[in-house]
Amino acid sequence: MQKKVIYNRLKILLNYVLGPLLFVVLVYIIYIKVKTQPDLSQKIELLKNAFSKQNIWQFALLVLLLFLNWGIEARKWQILMRPIQKVSFLTSVKAILSGLALSLFLPNGFGEYPARALYMKEGNRLRSVALNVAGSMAQLIVTLVAGIISLIYLKQYSWKGAANIEGLSILWLNGIISMIIMGTILLIVIYFRLSSLTKLFEKIPFVHKYKFFIEGVETFQWKELTRILYLSCIRFIVFVVQYILVLHVLEVKIEVIDAICTTCVLFLFLAILPTIPFADVGIRSGAGAQLFGLLTPDAFGIVATIAIIWFINLIIPSAAGSLFLLSIKIFKKTDKSSKKT
Repeated sequence: MQKKVIYNRLKILLNYVLGPLLFVVLVYIIYIKVKTQPDLSQKIELLKNAFSKQNIWQFALLVLLLFLNWGIEARKWQILMRPIQKVSFLTSVKAILSGLALSLFLPNGFGEYPARALYMKEGNRLRSVALNVAGSMAQLIVTLVAGIISLIYLKQYSWKGAANIEGLSILWLNGIISMIIMGTILLIVIYFRLSSLTKLFEKIPFVHKYKFFIEGVETFQWKELTRILYLSCIRFIVFVVQYILVLHVLEVKIEVIDAICTTCVLFLFLAILPTIPFADVGIRSGAGAQLFGLLTPDAFGIVATIAIIWFINLIIPSAAGSLFLLSIKIFKKTDKSSKKT
């Protein structure tokens, strides 16, 4: 009886305190991080000037791309969860944005997994993690392939005059490209063999006891995996278009093809390097300044572009996600269907 009382109290605490607490913490940290950005007033002034009345349609398009970006990711997650649970698109959007908010503190978006899992039924939460990994793999494959193609193009044409690229010799660059290509091929093979590899993995005695958590991956066949990859590709294109749009608005002088390829290489770099999203703007700015600096002297325009994209793509959706965390309940009422079974 006493254990039940303790359990009920814990349930109330987690259900009705954790969400609001996370919301307060996230809003405070977002405020502090934005407020302490270097040259904040200058960036705000630049943003005001860039998106003046004459550029209003570019601003509208950028916001539209923001919704398209996370809408595609929500649709991806909705499809990924089908093997274990049907999820509405609205719930999917909430899960995606909540995951984004929570991932602000963990490297490479690992915070997305537990936050998204909270929107699943209790028995499906751990099972959803393996399916999320499949979605992350698809996005990583697109990033790696686009990055490799762009890196080869830039090395052959746009960077051709540079004997050394920021202290990196061409020999080392070729070696890095070769390793990334081999890693990408291996990842593609694993991705399209997820079903058979999962079945093989389940035969391991230790894993067999916990196969319940990964067996949902077995249902993914070529058609579903290709669809997830297709959506990941569209989302990647949206990212790139956002960068090109802001570069244009800020009048950064760089050829469109070079801007596209350099943006893809920047994404490749960020995908490989472990980063915490809140520190990400500094790392992105540094990496972007180095990469774009090989093609244009407008360092401030590059840093401002990255800061604007960071704010629009991460801070605004994270603020919305922190609001959704208010409604999160760790323990949910058991549905009638589960009682019957």
